Order: sequence, then C-alpha cells, then structure tokens
Amino acid sequence: ANEKQGETKVLIVDDSTTVRQVTSRLLKRHGFKTLTATDGVDALEVMEHELPDIVLLDIEMPRMDGFQVVEMMKQSEKLKKIPVIMITSRSGEKHRLRAMQAGSDAYLTKPYIEEELLKLLAKYQNHGQAS
Repeated sequence: ANEKQGETKVLIVDDSTTVRQVTSRLLKRHGFKTLTATDGVDALEVMEHELPDIVLLDIEMPRMDGFQVVEMMKQSEKLKKIPVIMITSRSGEKHRLRAMQAGSDAYLTKPYIEEELLKLLAKYQNHGQAS
C-alpha cells in the first residue's frame, strides 16, 4: 500500500447495515479509513464534521436518495470536489445516465466486484489530493 492510501477516507452511504459492514471491512483491509452513514441526510451531517476523500453512495435510500445527495454536494463549495461513486442494484442505463448527470464520477452495480471497486478508489484517491 502506498503512503497516501493510509490517509484516504471513504464515506460509505448505504441504508443496509450489512453492506456498510462488508464494504467497511473490505476497505480497511486495503488500508483505507472509513466513515459510514445510513442515508443521505446522515451522510450530509457526517460531511459537516469530517470531509471524506471519496464517497460511496447508494442510490435507493429513505429520506434522501443518492441523486439528491450528489446534487446537494455539487452545490456546496466544500463538497463539490469530492469524487462520488454511486452504487445501485438497478443496472438500467437510465439510472446510470441520471447518476452521471447528477454529478457522480463513477457508477457500480450491486453486487459489485471487489476488484472493480478497489480500482475506482485507486483512481480517485489520487485525483482528490492533486486538486
């Protein structure tokens, strides 16, 4: 693991406890720091206190869905530069396009392949610090 990776904080936003735990364990094994949130409202609150380097965002959630979260992030000076990887169980092209239009940087379908997620994280963890 490179030195940078130890500092990379990933916020995992998902209303499923299992998904949060499994993803969190996977990322910690690979040297990432993790923050978790149970839904969009919770995620925005977490980001008020601690800025993540990358956000993993589920789309289907109560109170505020992933699309709304990204839209809010893009309107915020503080949050708009943070890369967002959207994760959804819906694989339709329509969802993918909407995620991209809302401003997410990447898109994964559940159940995601661990390698793919790690590759995306590696791609975005460096671009965050460069800007």
